[in-house]
Amino acid sequence: QLSYKTERHGGELLKVDTFYPSSQTCSVCGYQNPLTKDLSVREWDCPACGSHHDRDVNAAKNILRKALEDKSKVA
Repeated sequence: QLSYKTERHGGELLKVDTFYPSSQTCSVCGYQNPLTKDLSVREWDCPACGSHHDRDVNAAKNILRKALEDKSKVA
């Protein structure tokens, strides 16, 4: 349904691999934290740079960055 609505409104749908570790990767420094695989971990501090993350907000930032990086490689 996203594809249909995006096309209908003249937008562009960018997809990111389902297995991309968006909630485990620090959106500030890129460190991948294996301790955040547990879905009950809602907030975490990056051991590499000290940034504090909300799991969902951090994942959204990483997904946006990844989609834009992938798009720039194609263009």
